[in-house]
Amino acid sequence: MRRIGLIAVLALLVSACAPALSERVRQYNDLGVQNFQKGEFDRARADFQAALALRPNNSALLYNLGQCYDHLGQSEQAEKYYRLCLQQQPNDADCRHALNLLLVQNGRLAEARQMVQDWLAREPKLSAAYAEDGWLFQRQGDPISAIKRYQQAIYYDPHNTLALIEMGRIYEEELNLPSRALKLYLTALDYDPRQPDLVKHVNQLRTRGVGPPHPES
Repeated sequence: MRRIGLIAVLALLVSACAPALSERVRQYNDLGVQNFQKGEFDRARADFQAALALRPNNSALLYNLGQCYDHLGQSEQAEKYYRLCLQQQPNDADCRHALNLLLVQNGRLAEARQMVQDWLAREPKLSAAYAEDGWLFQRQGDPISAIKRYQQAIYYDPHNTLALIEMGRIYEEELNLPSRALKLYLTALDYDPRQPDLVKHVNQLRTRGVGPPHPES
């Protein structure tokens, strides 16, 4: 799962456009990725916009533009592109999460909750929708309801790293059960090892003497 601060890898189908055009779109996107990773968000924005001009309505490019505007502190533009992305890919979990985070940061939690409730009504077996609902319960200060939603998310998709990591945080920070948290973090890393911040945190827990939970716990 992409998380806030990460951008989409652009999948280009040669059959969708001429090979030369496809290559130009890829080049612009690759430049945008490189500039984004260097923290040059305005340059990355220009690259992604150039790619989008050649391939309008591409959901990955729309999401990447939203990420650039998000990092530039331009919330209205970020929200615009996240919503355009979701028009193309309504179940894009990373875009949903980015938009929810933006809404919560701007004091629009109720709006985010309604959006996720609508999503759950449309997709009652979608893991990502349950994970987002859990995340919003956390923001509301209701960790028990959040855990229930995360468990539902993992039931439908055991690889849902957002649910695993956030449930781990509740066990560690709210319930003082660091061993259970460690187990969830390690499971998340098994599924997606490219999480340097989580690796660092796991190492810190181990340095403090935290180990896996006993079988009976």
